[in-house]
Amino acid sequence: MSKSPSPSAGTPPDQPHIVSLALQAKKALQHGQQLCTEASALSSVSAQTAVDVLALDAQVRFLSEAVIDQLKLAAQVTKSIKQKRSELDRQVQEWDTLRNQRSDALDAVLESLGTQSVPPDFHTVSTDSSPFGSQNPSEDEDDSTPFGLPNSSSSRDRDPRESPTDTIRNRSPSIRLHEKRTRKMDRRRWKTLRDFVDERAIEDLLDTIEKDRQELDDILAQTSDHPESLEKAIDAIKDMVPVEVALPSFEAIFASQEETSTKMAEHLESLVHHYDNMSNAMHDFENGEEFGEEDMEGMNADADALHGIVLELEDGVRLIEAHRDRLLAAKAAAQEHLDTHRRILTDLDELGEIMTDMLQRQQIVETESLDHLAHLHLQLSPLEELHHKYTSYQYAYNKLVLELARRRQYREAAQRVVASTIAQLDAMVEEERMLRAEFQAEHGQYIPEDVCLHIENPPNRWTVSTWNDEPIEALPEIENDLIEEAKQRTSGIEVGIGASQSL
Repeated sequence: MSKSPSPSAGTPPDQPHIVSLALQAKKALQHGQQLCTEASALSSVSAQTAVDVLALDAQVRFLSEAVIDQLKLAAQVTKSIKQKRSELDRQVQEWDTLRNQRSDALDAVLESLGTQSVPPDFHTVSTDSSPFGSQNPSEDEDDSTPFGLPNSSSSRDRDPRESPTDTIRNRSPSIRLHEKRTRKMDRRRWKTLRDFVDERAIEDLLDTIEKDRQELDDILAQTSDHPESLEKAIDAIKDMVPVEVALPSFEAIFASQEETSTKMAEHLESLVHHYDNMSNAMHDFENGEEFGEEDMEGMNADADALHGIVLELEDGVRLIEAHRDRLLAAKAAAQEHLDTHRRILTDLDELGEIMTDMLQRQQIVETESLDHLAHLHLQLSPLEELHHKYTSYQYAYNKLVLELARRRQYREAAQRVVASTIAQLDAMVEEERMLRAEFQAEHGQYIPEDVCLHIENPPNRWTVSTWNDEPIEALPEIENDLIEEAKQRTSGIEVGIGASQSL
């Protein structure tokens, strides 16, 4: 800065006052120092915030791994409960399949029994000749209970004012015989083998099995919603897990702050230099020194540049503040994630207690279900026994038909032998009678009467009868088509009447 040779010369009237320039430089310096101080504080806050962000992120990552592990454990528990229930459902389905097989087999036997007619002579004749034993000689065939047992309700239901002999008096034997023959001819009125089956007992058994099966469903229903409830709870917790937020680039932020701080330091140094120059100029001005036009232009130019420098310093502060705000936002997000993970862990702890209760309850249900299932399996044995009983019953009935047919053949063959023997004996007696008559005619007149008195006796007549005159065995009449049906039903079938039969 040049000085005029005449120190006593006055200041031009358009020359800016040197004092205002000095004050302006001082204010600019103070403002610059304030901005740099603020920038330094912001940088310090950014550095500490960056440390906090890293610490929070580490905690978030640790808790996130814990949450993931807990969710995996919960998923394994859910899978375990599902597998146990699936195994129980499989065993229940196997039992249902077995029950259906045995029920269908029993139904098939009953249907087959319903297709095989029983001649009326088998259950409406006298006790001596009935293959089914003692029967109720009621005119109404529906009065017989299963397997031909008499129904006492017919006598119980009779009007007490009605005499037991009214039916005999009012209906002649010829009418009853005609009705009996009519029933015998009309096969639509015949009983079937199924009419002798106690179907009410079968229905009671099936109802009991179905009731116990429903009880098993009630037991299984106690934990049926557990897997779904756990899955919903796990999904809800998964939805709570925050999306991982990418951390800002600390290296870029600190590099930018370093670059900005360096520029601001350079601007502050220029402000200090300008302030020193203006302080020296002010001191010289107070000592009476005058400045030339060129010097004033330089000082004015420097003063005009102060505003731009301050603006750049303010921009630097704003840039550093923006970096700080990014770090603070990252810290707030990390803190929020940390709080969320803590809440999730609390929820997982509660879910863990719920899962423990569910596992205990599932174990109880599993034990009860297996015990009940074992009981149900035992109840299938009567179905198998009934199937064997009625299969054997049908087989034995067909054998009975064949046996009665064989006995009838035996009786007829015996009767033919007896008839043939009697005819032969009668022919022999007749021949003997003729021979004796010839002898008597030729020699009898010469033989004294007191000699061989029995010579004139006729020959003995012979007869053939049952032992001790027992009545001839009465057998029901069986038509040939029924015998052929019995042969077809027993052909190729071997049934152990006394042995159990497995389906």
